[in-house]
Amino acid sequence: MPRINLLPWREAERKEQKQKFMAALAIAAVLAGVTTLAVHMLYSAMISDQQARNHLLQAHIRSLDKQIGKIRTLRKTERHFIARMQVIERLQRSRPQIVHVFDQIVRTVPPGLYLTEVNQKGKSIQFKGVAQSSTRVSDFMRNIDGSKWLANAQLEVIKADEKVHGSTFTLNAKVVSPKSAAVGGKGEHAAPRREVSGRTAK
Repeated sequence: MPRINLLPWREAERKEQKQKFMAALAIAAVLAGVTTLAVHMLYSAMISDQQARNHLLQAHIRSLDKQIGKIRTLRKTERHFIARMQVIERLQRSRPQIVHVFDQIVRTVPPGLYLTEVNQKGKSIQFKGVAQSSTRVSDFMRNIDGSKWLANAQLEVIKADEKVHGSTFTLNAKVVSPKSAAVGGKGEHAAPRREVSGRTAK
C-alpha cells in the first residue's frame, strides 16, 4: 500500500487559518477603532452643543442681570423723587403755617416782655427773651396755650438780670394746627400787637 505525506497540506491549512484569524483580528480592530472614533465624535458634538447652550444661557443671564440692575436703579431714583416730592409738599403746606405762627407769636407777646431769639426745629419752638417780671412770662405762657397755632408752653429757665432791669427767660412750645390746638381766642387778643425782635425761625 503506497504512503501519502499529508504534512505540507496540514501546514498550508494552518497557515491559511492563521491568515484568516489575523484578517479577522484586523477587521475587528478597524471596526473597534471606527466605533470608538464615532462615539468620540458623537460625545464631542454633544459636549460642544451643550457648551454652546451654556454660553447662550450665560449671555441671557448677564443681560437679565443688567436689566435687573437698571430696574433697581430706576426704583432707587423713583424713591428719591418721591421723597423729594413729599418734602416739597410738606414745605408747601408749611409755608402758610409759618406765617400764621409768626403772626400768633406777635399776638401772644404781652406788654413788658420782648423776645431776643426764636428758634424752631420741626414742631418744637424755643423762645428766649426779657420780661419785666415773672408775671409777664406767665401771661406769655397763658397766651401761647390759648393760641390756635401754638401750645404746650413750658418754662425752661428764668432768672433775674440787673443789666436788663428784669428777668431773662427760655421757654419752649409746640407748633400745632388749628384743628389739633385747643379752641380759644383768648390767646389771640390777650395782648396788643408788639414787634418781635430776634432771629428768624430755623
